[in-house]
Amino acid sequence: MLVSLGVQAGEAISLRVPTKGGYSLQPENVAVIVNTDNEESVKAGEYYLQVRRIPAANLIRVSIPGSPKKLSAQYFSQLKQEVDAQLEARHQVIVMMWTAPYAVECNSITSAMTMGFDPEQCANSCAPAKHPNRYFNSSSLRPYADLGYRLSMLLPVQSFEEAKTLIDRGLASDYSAPAATAYFLTTSDKNRSSRAMFFPPSGRVAQRFLEIKNLKADSIRDVQDVMIYQTGLVTVPYLDTIKFFPGALADHLTSAGGDLLGSGQMSSLRWLEAGATASYGAVSEPCNYWQKFPNSAVLLKHYLMGASAVEAYWKSVAWPVQGVFVGEPLASPYKR
Repeated sequence: MLVSLGVQAGEAISLRVPTKGGYSLQPENVAVIVNTDNEESVKAGEYYLQVRRIPAANLIRVSIPGSPKKLSAQYFSQLKQEVDAQLEARHQVIVMMWTAPYAVECNSITSAMTMGFDPEQCANSCAPAKHPNRYFNSSSLRPYADLGYRLSMLLPVQSFEEAKTLIDRGLASDYSAPAATAYFLTTSDKNRSSRAMFFPPSGRVAQRFLEIKNLKADSIRDVQDVMIYQTGLVTVPYLDTIKFFPGALADHLTSAGGDLLGSGQMSSLRWLEAGATASYGAVSEPCNYWQKFPNSAVLLKHYLMGASAVEAYWKSVAWPVQGVFVGEPLASPYKR
């Protein structure tokens, strides 16, 4: 299965799809973790099991009093041991049903849950990662079986109703493949445009009814067809004028998008509130290494190949230690 991205502007992009095989994540492969100290978390987790037909045995209950934004390494170690003791070999994905905690010291909680806590990164958060993501752009379809990784994503629960809306949006995306557009914006903020070299050129993916627009602009507005939106700014304007399709992925390269409840920069939650289904952001100052953010070409390739949101996003970040993955992980608009 291949997406050819090295084409001229306006040229059709070729996508070869196999007749069998490929991404096939199943409900029994998903473990769902709820915080029993948060009634909304428990209610959202039970609803998620119901609509995604995840076995009741895959529900894991933990207690995190106060829902702090950040956990200490010691506290997280105890939490992870409790979770690991309830996981089985069939579990390839972990969904955490809460908004906070979203960080473990300088690590994101999703990277710590999947790859283990990395104290070395916290000695210098701006340093390159010493433990890269072995799942990055890999051919693996069973990350735990192949690499020992259970891909994790935070499904935010500000309230049950907001979580339900996000869950329903993810479910509505499955197999939808609408006529949509992927927008990649190289902005006037040069420091936050470090990944622009990986933006696919403008063109069409005819087999997926997807138009790609590679633009030099600080924003888009009044567009009604967004499946992917990637940019680099502290704050992204005009989100209230945009319509996202169910299953849309959207993120902005900036220092603190993953500080979900912070006030210094635009939170990645704003994307979900605007209608996107999954996003990504840094929980601590990463500096602008492109490897610490989603690689647009890799993300697009695997999503169009039928990966779920959690699989495509995890495959797109080479150094995810400081980045939190948020959204409805099983959204799969291009699943065969």
